[in-house]
Amino acid sequence: MASSAGEPAAPSIAPRGSDRILTVPNVISFVRLCCLPVFLWLLFGLDSQLAAAVLLAVLGATDWVDGYIARHFDQVSELGKVLDPTADRLLFLVAVGAIIIDGAAPLWFSIAVLVREALIGGSLVVLTLLGMQRFDVTWLGKAGTFSLMIAFPSFLLAAGTHGFWHHFGLVLAWGFGLPGLVFSYYSAFTYIPKMRAALREGRRARRAAVP
Repeated sequence: MASSAGEPAAPSIAPRGSDRILTVPNVISFVRLCCLPVFLWLLFGLDSQLAAAVLLAVLGATDWVDGYIARHFDQVSELGKVLDPTADRLLFLVAVGAIIIDGAAPLWFSIAVLVREALIGGSLVVLTLLGMQRFDVTWLGKAGTFSLMIAFPSFLLAAGTHGFWHHFGLVLAWGFGLPGLVFSYYSAFTYIPKMRAALREGRRARRAAVP
């Protein structure tokens, strides 16, 4: 379940400007989205929890790549501002939902993660429609998402292996999963005043723009 947050310049594959579509970060986000059906096919079509765990771990590890490239190599675009968090959250929700069906992770843990994501995601959508401005994700929010993106592949690893790797997967899953759950819920509470302030600023900016 996502994250969003600097030097030599890299060649750009699109002209400068915030309206660019074909940028490296956007391509990465699109490829990550395209990997979702592959993940589901590995988990349910091939019934390979290990292969699904490896792919999910790779997708989780690349969570920061598109944002890093966008910020450091002048690849920021309006499309990317929407596509990147959308890909992150969709990847997270689909992966956790599939793992609930598969039964690789404890049901209470998975539901707790989904409830938090649904509350924050839904609030962001509604408040943005009401005029809320964008605000930066906190360090704890990023740490929580990163930890959970280690935990869920580890649960799959434990479910798909035996012996050492089974126990290693469980240790890794709980070692990152429990702190990640705590971080994610704590950060959700810290977002409440941020959302209120961003909503006030957004509405103030809208009123100022009206002639």
